[in-house]
Amino acid sequence: MFINSKEELLLTTDVLVIGGGPAAAWAAYAAAAQGVKVIIADKGFLGTSGAAAASGNGIMAPSPEDWDKVLWERYRIAKNLANLRWIERVLEKTWLSLPLLEEWGYCFPKENGESVRQSFYGPEYMRVLRKNLLRVGVQILDQSPVLELLLADDGSVAGARGVQRQQHRAYTVRAGAVVMANGGCAFLSKALGCNTNTGDGMLMAVEAGGELSSMEASNHYGISTAFNATVTRGVPFGWASYTDEAGNDLGGYINGRRDPSFLPNALLKGPVYARLDRATPEVKAVIEKSHFIAFLPYKKAGIDPYKERVPVTLVFEGTVRGTGGIRIINDSCATKVPGLYAAGDAASRELIAGLASGGGGPNAAWAISTGQWAGEGAAAFAKILGAHAHERVAYPAGQAGLRSKFPTPETFDSDAIAQAVQAEVFPLEKNYFRSEQKLLDSLAKLERLWEQVQGNPKQDTVRDVEHSRRAAALTAVARWAYFSALHRQETRSEHIRVDYPQTDPNQRYYQATGGLDRLWVRRDWIKDAIATPPAPTTQTTPSVSKL
Repeated sequence: MFINSKEELLLTTDVLVIGGGPAAAWAAYAAAAQGVKVIIADKGFLGTSGAAAASGNGIMAPSPEDWDKVLWERYRIAKNLANLRWIERVLEKTWLSLPLLEEWGYCFPKENGESVRQSFYGPEYMRVLRKNLLRVGVQILDQSPVLELLLADDGSVAGARGVQRQQHRAYTVRAGAVVMANGGCAFLSKALGCNTNTGDGMLMAVEAGGELSSMEASNHYGISTAFNATVTRGVPFGWASYTDEAGNDLGGYINGRRDPSFLPNALLKGPVYARLDRATPEVKAVIEKSHFIAFLPYKKAGIDPYKERVPVTLVFEGTVRGTGGIRIINDSCATKVPGLYAAGDAASRELIAGLASGGGGPNAAWAISTGQWAGEGAAAFAKILGAHAHERVAYPAGQAGLRSKFPTPETFDSDAIAQAVQAEVFPLEKNYFRSEQKLLDSLAKLERLWEQVQGNPKQDTVRDVEHSRRAAALTAVARWAYFSALHRQETRSEHIRVDYPQTDPNQRYYQATGGLDRLWVRRDWIKDAIATPPAPTTQTTPSVSKL
C-alpha cells in the first residue's frame, strides 16, 4: 500500500500519541510520568505546527475564587448542555497544571511579583512543551502523519501506521494504547495554523469502531480581514464600527456587545467594512499586546485600523473552534474502542461547551486537562497489557483513501475532491444558515464524493498517499457534520436551522454519530437536572477578554 514498504520503519512503545499540539504534548508528558515508554507522531514539526503554535491564546484558568463565576458563565453559554462537574474538573486541572509550565521554562508575565497565567504566547508555549518531552524521554516523530490505526483481534487498538515525508517511507508503531490528539477539522480553509487539522483522527476513530458526538456544532466561522483571510482573532473587532460599501452604518451590536449573527447576515447582502474606532487608548494597548497576531496584516499593508476602513470576511474554522469530535465515555477520556483515548480538539468538547464554541480559553484549558487525563488513562491501559502487548496479532483498520473498495481504471483526484467538499461546507448560505433541503442537497453531493474516495487512491509518492487519505477524511467529516445537522431540528448555539429557528427545551441531548458507508445518529439524553445559575450581569460596553 505505502511507498517503499520494504523499508518500513518498525517501532514499539507502550503509548502512542497522535498529534503535535498542546493536547498531544500534555498527553505524552502525562503518560511518560507514569513510567511507560511513549512515542508521539506529528503531521508537522511538533512545536511549530497547529493552531496554538501560530499565535497567542487565552487560557480558561481563573483563580479559585473566580471558579464559580466562570463555571456558571460556561454553563449559561452552553444552554443547559454542558456538564458542571466537567467544567469544574477542567478549571481545577488547568489551574494546577500551569505552574508546571513555569517549572519547564515558560515565563508568564508578572504583576506585583505574581505570575499572571491567563494567556500564552503560542510559539514559546510549544517550544517549552517540546523541550520538556525530550527531557522526559519521549520519542518524537516529526513530519510523520499517521494514516490508520491497527486493531487486535479483540477489537482493541494495537498501534498505528503512517508515512514519513522526509524519509519517503512508511512506518508502523505497535503500541499498548493510543491517544488521538491531532486536532479537529478546518477543511483546509487557511485559518491560521489549521491546515494540519483535516479530520484524520475522527476518520481513524470511526474506522476502529469509535463514535463521534455533537458534530452538528462543526460550522464555526471566524472574522478576519478580507485582504489577508487567515488570522481569525475576533476580540479586536469588538471595538469596530461596521459599514457597507457606500459607508452606511450597519450597526452590529446588541447591548454593547457584537451581535454574532450580524456579520453572516450582512455579508450575504454585500461587502462589509470595519474600522476599530470604538477602541479607547487603554483598550488599544491591551488588544495589541494580547492579540498581536491580528495586527500584523494591518502593519504589512500599511493600514491604520483605527482610522481606515478594511473589508472583513468570515473564515471557516469547522470543528477547531466548533465542538464536535470523538465521543469520550469516561473521566480518563477513553473512547468506545478499548485502548483508544481522545484529547483536545480531536475530542468532542460538548461537556464544557454544549453546542457553543469553546474557541480560545476554554479549548486551551480542555487541551491541557484532557491531554493529561488521556495520557494517564492510556498508560494505565498499556500497563495492564504488559510486555505481551506487542505480540498481539494486529491488522490495519484504514479504508477509504488507502485501499480500493471499488477498483477503477484511474486514481481519484485528491485535490479536486477536497475542493468539492469545500464548495459544500464553506458557503454561509449552506452551512451557517442551514435548512433541511440544503443539507439534503449537500449530503447527496458528499455521498458521490465518498464513492470516489473508495476507488483507487494515488500512491506513487508519500505525498500522494497522505493527500488521498486527507481527501477521504475531509469527505467523511463533512458527511457526519451535515447528517447530524439534518437530525437536530432546532436552533441551538452554533447550530442554526432557518427552518427550525427556535431552541427546543425538549431536545436536551447530545447526538452521537458514526458509520462509514451507512451513517447513523443516536440521541444520548442528558439525565442530570438543569442547574440554575445566578442571573448574568448586564454589560453595556465590550470588555477585553483573555479567555
